[in-house]
Amino acid sequence: MCVYKRGRPWHRDAKVSMPAKMGRKFQASPLFVRLAVLALVIRFCDAGGIAIYWGQNGLEGTLNQTCDTGRYSYVNIAFLNKFGNGQTPEINLAGHCNPATNGCTIAGSEIKHCQELGIKVMLSIGGGVGNYSIASRKDAKRVAYYLWSNFLGGHSSSRPLGDAVLDGIDFDIELGSTQHWENLARYLLGYSKRGRRKVYLTAAPQCPFPDMFLGTALNTGLFDYVWVQFYNNPPCQYSSGNTTNLINSWNQWTTSIEAAKIFLGLPAAPDAAGSGYIPPEVLTSEILPVIERSPKYGGVMLWSKFYDDETGYSSSIKPSV
Repeated sequence: MCVYKRGRPWHRDAKVSMPAKMGRKFQASPLFVRLAVLALVIRFCDAGGIAIYWGQNGLEGTLNQTCDTGRYSYVNIAFLNKFGNGQTPEINLAGHCNPATNGCTIAGSEIKHCQELGIKVMLSIGGGVGNYSIASRKDAKRVAYYLWSNFLGGHSSSRPLGDAVLDGIDFDIELGSTQHWENLARYLLGYSKRGRRKVYLTAAPQCPFPDMFLGTALNTGLFDYVWVQFYNNPPCQYSSGNTTNLINSWNQWTTSIEAAKIFLGLPAAPDAAGSGYIPPEVLTSEILPVIERSPKYGGVMLWSKFYDDETGYSSSIKPSV
């Protein structure tokens, strides 16, 4: 459902005020009113959103505080960074909570709070530090079952984040094996048919195309949102006032893979990444007006909530996203 204002859906029977013409009362035909409402709905549905990564710094606030800012449309809980190849999966939420003592189950009510605000909450698997891989198709099936049972619509006696049902799984695969991620995606998507809600699949590939780890998986066309990391990769990022490499890479991504929406992934502060930071005024004046022309444009992804708090980056760009 498209949301006109937070928590207030645009209703198809909403009244549209029409201006008087030349001092005479103007009576719009029912067809005219419907077309006007449809145009407004399309406008709001096509607006971009901001995705944020949360979970890797205990000083970034709670999930409730994150979602109550009103700045984000998507929150990726980072990370489940140990899984696959027969390992017992482990989630690492840095200073937020200790999953070993079931301390992260308190996040369940906060996930539900975010979802009540219309925010999609995903579990991000992988990350830049960890021990994960998928050894085979059979292993992919086992990992998918674990994710379904412990974080999605399945059932388990040991759900790390409590009884909340997350909206989907985010693939942030940056190390380990390059194989079988497409199998994991297919098995996860299969669970959409079992539950009462869709399982969203999202991914955060590096901007060099195709992504070494997720290239095959993204070619399946199964992913809903793809937030490409346009940083830490000089050949395809912004640098020293040069937007050409980034825009060329964006065009390649948006014309080469099937995904509902593609997002521009950026660091929210200069020290959030080794390179690729874009000053907000450059992003809003020189880059967003160009990439928004793509029908696949979905918005901006930021790493991370902690750094966004430092700079206020999302607040600076939100009106333009």
